[in-house]
Amino acid sequence: MVRMFGWGWDASLILCLAVLIDIVLGEPPARTHPTVWMGRFIEFEYRLARKLSPSLQKAYGVIIAIGVVAVFAGGSFLFLQLVSGLPMLVRIILAAILLKCTFSIRLMWRYASDMAAAVRRGNYTEARSILRNIVRRDPATLTDSQVISAGVETVAEGIGDGIASPLFYYALFGIPGAFAYRAINTLDSMVGYKEPEFVNLGWFSAKLDSFANLVPARIATVLMLPAGKLLGESASGAWRIFRRDRNRTQSWNAGWLMSAMAGSLGVRLEKPGFYTLGDDDQQLNYSHLIRAIRIMVMDTALFVLTLNLIILALAWVTSGIR
Repeated sequence: MVRMFGWGWDASLILCLAVLIDIVLGEPPARTHPTVWMGRFIEFEYRLARKLSPSLQKAYGVIIAIGVVAVFAGGSFLFLQLVSGLPMLVRIILAAILLKCTFSIRLMWRYASDMAAAVRRGNYTEARSILRNIVRRDPATLTDSQVISAGVETVAEGIGDGIASPLFYYALFGIPGAFAYRAINTLDSMVGYKEPEFVNLGWFSAKLDSFANLVPARIATVLMLPAGKLLGESASGAWRIFRRDRNRTQSWNAGWLMSAMAGSLGVRLEKPGFYTLGDDDQQLNYSHLIRAIRIMVMDTALFVLTLNLIILALAWVTSGIR
């Protein structure tokens, strides 16, 4: 395995610095954001395939998915090789900036906080407008309670694919691993639908994303129990609802995080026509969005701590091998 940095203090420092950059500075401009570049590249490639036969579309979907992952994971590796002659501190800062581009804590925090503020004012029109930025479903068809539910669900699911998964693959494979995951997740978000237009082109991307999230989503779910407990939420409720409802969603992974969040908050989360998670113990209101954000932040902190322990353990193992 080729890494720009070995497992050890430098990799841990990059991880912590990337999280700090995200919290303080947020997202880079769209014109320089690698995820935006991924989206444009994917859109261009899939535009070429829309006139192919269904069987060719399936094959093309596999080739393009592997190609997109290779381009961006390889591109990040090549960039780090190009700057390998720079002083260590400069390389660590550049690596942290790159890593930050693969996950987002502050952006989800901002969207959910803005939604909570709108709901608190009773302005559900604004809340629906904000929700359109972070969910696939049409907010116009949702009741006020379902708008809040969708926000809480998105925060919970975002812990997995927006934070835990890219950081998990960074811990295992370095910056290229994080970029590989971000490419997989971007592919899924753009073409991993079951609509006729994407059912052939996006099937492989959807499966790849589900497999990629399998382990990190489960680690993040387990950590949600102590995260909620530390914040005064119900760890026993999270465990009970998780055990009962985790398999009620079509997604292999989202149901784990969302059911644990529902139990922790003591609420019912619902996507009409698809699933209902949790019990209707409390009426959903703006405070549940704020509490969900706090759980997300605490879960992330515990996840980063866990990853640092994994990185240092891998450093110890590989040093013994050498």
